[in-house]
Amino acid sequence: MRAKWPRPPPRGAHDRRRIVARPRLTTSGGPRPRATLAGVDLREATLVVVLLVLAAISWLFTAARMDGMDMGSWTDPGSLGFFTTTWVVMLAAMMFPSVAPMVIAYARIHRHRRETGREARPGSTAVFVAGYLATWTAFGLLSYGLYVAAAGLFPTALSPGEGGRYVAAGVILAAALYQLTSAKDVCLSKCRTPMDFILHRLRSGYGGALRMGVEHGAWCVGCCWALMAALFALGVMSVGWMAVVGAFIAVEKMLPWKRLANRSVAVALAVIAVVVALSPAVMPAMAL
Repeated sequence: MRAKWPRPPPRGAHDRRRIVARPRLTTSGGPRPRATLAGVDLREATLVVVLLVLAAISWLFTAARMDGMDMGSWTDPGSLGFFTTTWVVMLAAMMFPSVAPMVIAYARIHRHRRETGREARPGSTAVFVAGYLATWTAFGLLSYGLYVAAAGLFPTALSPGEGGRYVAAGVILAAALYQLTSAKDVCLSKCRTPMDFILHRLRSGYGGALRMGVEHGAWCVGCCWALMAALFALGVMSVGWMAVVGAFIAVEKMLPWKRLANRSVAVALAVIAVVVALSPAVMPAMAL
C-alpha cells in the first residue's frame, strides 16, 4: 500500500501572499513619475494640443494669405516661392489633425526607449514631423511643376472656363476611382495602424527619426495624392475646398469604419465631379 501523506492544512487569509506592485524605475533608480490626469497622459495630451494649435494657426494664416485669390477650378498657384510657403502651411492645417495618432505613437515609443535606458534623443518627434512634411513638400513641388508645364502646353484646358471644368471633373472622378484601388487600401492601412508602422521601422537617432518621417510621409502621399490632385482641380487657393479635402483625409484615417469611410469619400468625390461638370457656379461658392 502507498503511504498516505497528510495534506497540509489550508492556508488562512493571513498566510496568503500579497502581491506588491513594484514602482516603475527610471534609469537612475528612482520611481518614474506619472503625469496623468483622470487616466490621460498629460504629455501626450499636450502634444495633441500643440498639433491642433499649429493647425489652427495655419488655417488662419492660409485664409489671410489666400484672401480674394480663389477663382474656381485650376486657380493660379502663384510664384514658386509663394506656392511653397503656402503649401507647407496648408499641409500643417490639413494634415496635423489626422497625423496626430501617428505622432503620439512615435512619441510614446520614443519615451519608452528613453525610460529604459536606450538611445532616444530629445527633439526626435519634431524631426519625425519634419521628415513627414518634407515628403509632402516634395510632392507639392512636383505637382506645381506639372501644373505649370500643363498650363503652358494646354492653356485653355487648365482654366476656369468651359473646357477647364470638364478637365477638373475628370481629375476629381479619377480621384474617386483611386479610392477603390488596392494601392489606396494598402497605403491607407499603413496610415491607420501607427504602432505597427513604428515598431516595424523603428530607427534611432535624428537620422532615423527623419527617415521614419519621410517613409510615413511617402505612405501618406500614396494614400492621399489623388485627393490633393482633386484639390488642385477644385482650386488649390480655396480655403473652402481645403477644408473639404482635409475633412475627407481625416474621415478615412481616423474613423473606425475603414471601408465605410473610404467608400463614402469615393461617393462624395463622384458627386462633386458631376456637380462641377454640370454646375460650375459651385466652384467659387466654396471660397471663404
